[in-house]
Amino acid sequence: MTEHRPGSSDPRSDDPPTLPNVPAIPALPWSGQHGAGQDGPVVEGVLLSDLESEYVARHMQHQRQTASHDGEQAAVEVRRPAPVVRRPDVAPVLPKAVSAVRRRTGRATVYVVTGVRVAATHERTRATLRWAIRNGIVYIATGVWVVVRRVWEAHTQSRYERMMRQAELAGDIQRLIDWEQRSERARAMRHKRRMDCIAAPFALAKAVAVAAMTVAGMLLALGITLAVGYRDIAWVLAPLHAVVDLIAWVVWLVTVVWLPLLLAVPWLALAALWQLGRTHGTVPAWAASTRLRDQEGVIVTPGGVATALAHLGIGKLNEAIKKGWEVEFLTPPVRVNNCGYHAAFSLPMGITPDMIADRRDVLARNLNRAPLEVWPTAAERAGYVDLWVADPGSTERPAPPYPLLHDGKADVFAGVPFGVSQRGDVIIVVLPGGNLVFGGLMGQGKSNAARVVILGAALDPLCELWVFVFANNGDFDAYRPRLARYDRGIDDTVAAAALRALRDLYEKVAQREARLAELGAKKVTRTLAEKHPELRPLTALFSECHELFGHEQFGKEAADLAVQTMRRGRKTAITLAFDTQSSRADAIPPKIVELVKVNACFAVKSWRSNDGFLGDGSFQAGIRATELRPGKDVGTSLLTGATDERFEILKWFYIEADDDTGYDAAAEVIERAMTYLEPGSTHAGTAIAVTDTETQTERDIIADVAAVLGDAKVNVADVPPRLRKLAPDHPLYRSMSGVQLRTILAEHGVKVPSTGRRYPVDPAVIRARLVERSVQREGE
Repeated sequence: MTEHRPGSSDPRSDDPPTLPNVPAIPALPWSGQHGAGQDGPVVEGVLLSDLESEYVARHMQHQRQTASHDGEQAAVEVRRPAPVVRRPDVAPVLPKAVSAVRRRTGRATVYVVTGVRVAATHERTRATLRWAIRNGIVYIATGVWVVVRRVWEAHTQSRYERMMRQAELAGDIQRLIDWEQRSERARAMRHKRRMDCIAAPFALAKAVAVAAMTVAGMLLALGITLAVGYRDIAWVLAPLHAVVDLIAWVVWLVTVVWLPLLLAVPWLALAALWQLGRTHGTVPAWAASTRLRDQEGVIVTPGGVATALAHLGIGKLNEAIKKGWEVEFLTPPVRVNNCGYHAAFSLPMGITPDMIADRRDVLARNLNRAPLEVWPTAAERAGYVDLWVADPGSTERPAPPYPLLHDGKADVFAGVPFGVSQRGDVIIVVLPGGNLVFGGLMGQGKSNAARVVILGAALDPLCELWVFVFANNGDFDAYRPRLARYDRGIDDTVAAAALRALRDLYEKVAQREARLAELGAKKVTRTLAEKHPELRPLTALFSECHELFGHEQFGKEAADLAVQTMRRGRKTAITLAFDTQSSRADAIPPKIVELVKVNACFAVKSWRSNDGFLGDGSFQAGIRATELRPGKDVGTSLLTGATDERFEILKWFYIEADDDTGYDAAAEVIERAMTYLEPGSTHAGTAIAVTDTETQTERDIIADVAAVLGDAKVNVADVPPRLRKLAPDHPLYRSMSGVQLRTILAEHGVKVPSTGRRYPVDPAVIRARLVERSVQREGE
């Protein structure tokens, strides 16, 4: 530390020159904490580097020598070492370029100037330098390399030899033979061109002579014709003079434009090389722009895929690369719907697609992606891999709203919307002829997927819907007005009803087959369904079907009926759908999984469950729902059979439902679907309505609701618990939900309005309806 003493005179003119990069700040009074046992003032300062400390020491030594020579007191003197006390709230001191200390003034005068180092290290300076190197050197050098390589490959066999080496390493004998034949043809054609070049000068001289003589003869003939016509012999050479003048004008024009053209050619060549290098080269990271460096881990290129494969840590792959194998792209990385990249590339001998899929986490890391954003699978062509690389963070985005939520009809023959694929496409699936299975862990979105499918079918006025839920949940209570058959519960009556339904479906298949034979048709179409009501499409859902197929009394027969119905019902417009939590044989028979066309698997824990829902061999082929994260990828499933692709990563549309408030977005859609039905249609919930009438004869639901309500409005979801408390043994109240109560009240003339997605039941309206009903009965 240093201290400047007062009492000195003006600064001397013989001070030594100062060096840059010596940061300093003026001494400020500070009554901070002194070191133990130290007296005297405390001076603030900054820590100096070794070079700066050496300079300060030499500067003070020079001042002491000058002062002793002149007999004056030194302006700067070195005190004994003092402890360094750091002040926590001192503002940061920026490095400066120049620091000068003047003596005799009794204080330190600091001059701070922003210097060359700050300017040289500024980000704008670096960006400008990178831009200059990139455009002035890298692009042009890359363009030269591309031109040289193209010329070399055009005049040699290097291209064919490289492709033959790749085919040999890949073990593709047919491709090797093909490239050998191409090489021989190219060698023969090149030899022919060389022979032609040898004979070309003589042929060119002969052609020029013949052309000159021909043109001269034609011009003379034209001159003679003109001379005869004008009766003047001078016209004989007039055409030749005109041609000579034309040649002289061309020579003059060339002499005029030759110099500018000659000066412009190098710049045009540089511009062409620059453009060629910019479009074909890879810029080094140190010369890349800020935007490209930010996108370095986002953009997928052939070189990036090749580098990622080289660092997978697969021994046989590394050995093939060392021997010269290069990845061949059947489809280079292409951008798809601004959602990600799709590519198809080859593999060397000894490497299979499932080996790449086993290292998917490493491949995702090498491509700067999360594991769920990279999906390698076996391609249709043997020895190739289909690779999908999603954009970073795309898997976290929710699916868009259901497209038919507010308006529109559906056509089950054209397809109903399921969700959005990883490429951003809306997946639409035709239901007739395409049976469905939804599987996965609990709470991952199976029921919502089934709700989406049934809601789309409900918007087709021709489609008949049967739903059987082997649980006491109300997932399909809002669908009830549109369902021709609806049973739910955990007792044997629901299983028996489902078994009767399967028997009826099997009989309907036989009836429809006979009807199609009478009509001379091969399968049910929409035109036939519109003309013949007995051929209208029918979709039956069996939710939590493991309870049905695992039933001791009904399970075996139900499984046999389901299998036989699917085998024969493809052309009869009868569609079966199943959702379950378990892939065990007693939960869902393997034959059903094999026969269904559309398989949706949500997150599962093991490859056995994966293959149990998606089919044998799916896990080995890279179609792995085990990669989905339970609890995080809710509503996302792997879907097979819906498109031409081997599989889709599908984000299902979400039909919002709130168990607390009783709100179900499907209720409004079902109300709209009911308006599409023809008067007297048998596709509405007639069967359930009869059942409810029988149960309601025992109790008056309007009177019961009035009894459990007080004077304040009560949310409709809170009324069923009060009804169960009022009549615990009543079967309707035991499984009633808020949505179901709202539907029943509407049937009795009491509409429960919506208020901010809540449905409050007004006791005044209920009592008024009681009075109105009593008056009507007295009038009758």
